[in-house]
Amino acid sequence: MTDSIAADLSPRAYRRAAQFLSGLDADWARHIAATGPCKLQAKPDRELYEALVRAIAYQQLHAKAGDAILARLLALYPEVSFPTPGQLLATDPGLQRACGFSAAKLATIRGIAQAAVDGIVPSLEEARRLPDAALIERLIPLRGVGRWTVEMFLIYSLERSDILPVDDFGVREGYRRLKRLAQAPTPRQMRALGETWSPWRTIAAWYLWRLPATSQ
Repeated sequence: MTDSIAADLSPRAYRRAAQFLSGLDADWARHIAATGPCKLQAKPDRELYEALVRAIAYQQLHAKAGDAILARLLALYPEVSFPTPGQLLATDPGLQRACGFSAAKLATIRGIAQAAVDGIVPSLEEARRLPDAALIERLIPLRGVGRWTVEMFLIYSLERSDILPVDDFGVREGYRRLKRLAQAPTPRQMRALGETWSPWRTIAAWYLWRLPATSQ
């Protein structure tokens, strides 16, 4: 990952990326032709604090379970679409725990809210000005916030187009299927392989996520 800010996930960028990746080799060309245009949908107006809380709510859960827990949390704040850090911290933790959060998850979410109050978690406007590596370094010390979580924010909220989440099982397994390998590459190997996909590593990851499980 470079220290630049490559933030373009527009349809035009998707077309350029698909053309670039298709030119890498026949495997990429076949897969992209079969999959069709990239349809990654970012949410560029979501504040970092909110994106992190939502990500933690869904960690290690099926989507429906995450939806239900998050809906119960938001129901505690009917006057707003999403609680501010101050509102979240001012709420009785017992009420939040009753939404279905584990003790560890709730501690993480409240820690994120406190970090937002303290200025550690930047605003969306500030985050847009920070390079990828700077945001990762700033946020991963927070309890429960790993590199993958920050990378998802970089992709889905900041529309960064050159992010390769090498710790993501789907990305590494997708590459194994693409190349019909016996084993998926390690994160370190994946990072080295991905260097040749720059500046479109985000779109490459999207295509790797879509390798069918039946591929060998």
